[in-house]
Amino acid sequence: MKKILTLLLTAFLGLNLSAQVFTDASAFPVYGKVSDATKTRYQRLPAALEGVSRPAVWHLGTQSAGLYLRFRSNSTAVHARWTSTYGSWLSNMNPTGVRGLDLYILVDGVWRPAGVGRPSQGKTSADCLVKNMTPEWREYMLYLSLYDGVDSLEIGVDEGASLEQPLAATPRTERPVVMYGTSILQGCSASRPGMAHTSMISRALDREVINLGFSGNALLDLEIARLMASVPDPGVFVLDYAPNAYAPMIREHGEEFFRILRDAHPDVPVIFIEDVIFPHTLFDSAIRKEVEDKNFEQKALFERLKRQGEKQIYFIPAAKMTMPDGESTADTIHLTDLGMQRYVDLVLPVIRKALRKARK
Repeated sequence: MKKILTLLLTAFLGLNLSAQVFTDASAFPVYGKVSDATKTRYQRLPAALEGVSRPAVWHLGTQSAGLYLRFRSNSTAVHARWTSTYGSWLSNMNPTGVRGLDLYILVDGVWRPAGVGRPSQGKTSADCLVKNMTPEWREYMLYLSLYDGVDSLEIGVDEGASLEQPLAATPRTERPVVMYGTSILQGCSASRPGMAHTSMISRALDREVINLGFSGNALLDLEIARLMASVPDPGVFVLDYAPNAYAPMIREHGEEFFRILRDAHPDVPVIFIEDVIFPHTLFDSAIRKEVEDKNFEQKALFERLKRQGEKQIYFIPAAKMTMPDGESTADTIHLTDLGMQRYVDLVLPVIRKALRKARK
């Protein structure tokens, strides 16, 4: 009797659970990259920068922060299988943000979160991202890991369902927003990849955003400026390096970094952002002094450029970067989802204004 029940249960499950057919994600377009000339598909820095960039910058460039795939399907469920490059773990960050996946579905012109790919303890992971849907065509956007690389990725749909190239041209790829910065810009400590502020800004603008955040290493490396300048038709450059760059670096190299961008794109707006006044600066006098010195140099750089006649430049001061209650970080530095949203609320209007004025 027990054997019969087991067989009946197996048959029942077989009737109600669709088999999954997996397709290599290389069949679908990936966005958020300056160049496709990377060593592997899901890296941010072109292969030509290996041995040119500092080892730390190169390593961080192999991580897939800000990259996303686009596809469409009529499946009732979407699965993923992926292999992470490093199997990274961070003490101040959700594993789903570090090396998971984040799936969005387009609903009435708005991208809605649909499910996440939760990483396993090893490098190879598999997860059902969303299930129990009606079998109708939907447009998908899949964000990749923020603090690990992706060596391989497969998308799974129901047997008999279709998995095809996207039809909706969203986010738009013309005139992308190119953002350079630190671990905060890379996405630490967002709970999932879609909550990195660069991804949130992209969805709000319906525009591709290129994430050039390098954790602890936004040190005004000039090859990164040249990489940014190589973008054929950028909409705006955002320079958010102050949390990493020391005051003497900003004083000595800030204008040189800017000039590389300006010489390549004379009419493209550039937004300068001061360092955040972190919650612990209220108590840590050394950090408070360091932030003050950086912001003095960042403001001085901006004012110097204005005196030189630069028009398409914008400035976001630290006073506006101060989180009102100190409750928006994971560790008094890196932003939680709340902090990411507050950052977007502050920066997005300036980006919109710069894009609008640049079109006139």
